[in-house]
Amino acid sequence: MDAHGAIARISLAAVQHNLRRAKQLAPKAQVMAVVKANAYGHGDLSVAAALKNEADMFAVARFEEAQKLRAGGLIQPILLLSGFLNAEQLQFAALNNFHVCVHQYEQLALLERTPLAAPIHVWLKIDSGMHRIGFSTDHAEAALARLSAIKQVVQPVNAMTHFARADEPEQRCVTESAIARFKQATIGKVKYSALCNSAAVMAFPDAHADFIRPGIMLYGITPFSDQQGSDVGLKPAMNFVSSLIAVRSHQAGEPVGYAGSWVSPRDTRIGVIAVGYGDGYPRMAPPGTPVLINGRRYPLVGRVAMDMATVDLGPEGDERVGDEVLLWGDGLAAEEIARHVGTIAYELVTRLTARPRWEYVD
Repeated sequence: MDAHGAIARISLAAVQHNLRRAKQLAPKAQVMAVVKANAYGHGDLSVAAALKNEADMFAVARFEEAQKLRAGGLIQPILLLSGFLNAEQLQFAALNNFHVCVHQYEQLALLERTPLAAPIHVWLKIDSGMHRIGFSTDHAEAALARLSAIKQVVQPVNAMTHFARADEPEQRCVTESAIARFKQATIGKVKYSALCNSAAVMAFPDAHADFIRPGIMLYGITPFSDQQGSDVGLKPAMNFVSSLIAVRSHQAGEPVGYAGSWVSPRDTRIGVIAVGYGDGYPRMAPPGTPVLINGRRYPLVGRVAMDMATVDLGPEGDERVGDEVLLWGDGLAAEEIARHVGTIAYELVTRLTARPRWEYVD
């Protein structure tokens, strides 16, 4: 018996492969590797170290994420996708080679009145249809003019946008319109442009521009709902595994788990997996969600609990306590599990808790 609890096995070689795949798709663009949210649950310091010789820049969402990378020894430029919130963050950013996104007039005003010890690189965020943060294309010219007048801003400034529907092939015209508006607002006025998230890297080569911003694709997951990473040449970076901690006979008509929500229609065997929502496995995973044991698929039955999940092993077979269970990864795509659960694979990999063990296999 060699049972164990949940383990997230991370292949940094797969992450490197996926970055090279992004470069294949956009050979003329530089790469801004997105490692926000702890590198989408894969470990930001480890992923950044693995990519430091291949990525031209890195990008994170939060100021604290960039601080962590600097403290961990990363020396490449880091873009703060949400910009800065106060003068202290702005001054720290200037001293530590953080590039900052400027997406609202309040940030512009703060930049104008805050003395900095070093010039700072700025990316003007343009709202091309997401309607969360960013200057509208009508206001972009005025914002660029103000930025160009700030002596402590490295000139010329850069510009970026984030597409709202690049992962929806049936809405291609919406993204094409967004690309056109962005180009009209920035052409000849900025040094570098960055438009493409993972979906746009794959689907809109005419928008690759100077920098691409691959995020989810670095981790082997496609942003498209009808695909999985292997369909587009990506390798899953995370194998989320656990093991069987019990195998028991089960009679027809007996329920399994809380509230008896699943009742077996036959005599069978039930396997108990050491994983639950306390590890980050989704509680809402319905009966029928597959797991992989010894290369064979088995369906979840009953409700996922905090510490355990149960599978129907069938009346015959040789599965035993200690056998490893693949919850998602190589051979069972996170995208497929997400479809069963009714979510996206981004959420699966970023919601793992502190309880699973992390292993870097290469």
